Amino acid sequence: MKSVGLTSEEVLALPAAVDLVTAGRALGLGRTTAYDLARRGEFPVPLLRLGAQYRCTRASLLDLLGIEQPTAATPAA
Repeated sequence: MKSVGLTSEEVLALPAAVDLVTAGRALGLGRTTAYDLARRGEFPVPLLRLGAQYRCTRASLLDLLGIEQPTAATPAA
């Protein structure tokens, strides 16, 4: 059985948009719970509906989880 939950480093490494199951794992939710919440419009972050699929942005997950996205280093002048 897969563990539920992702580390901060794993969330930061996610692509710009992820599927519902991955978003649920980042929030500590199982597959069934994630889909139930999405169907009821109660998923904790905004979802994009693409046909029959749900997508969530990494930025939304980072905001909800309070993870600060590292900024790119500015080159020295």
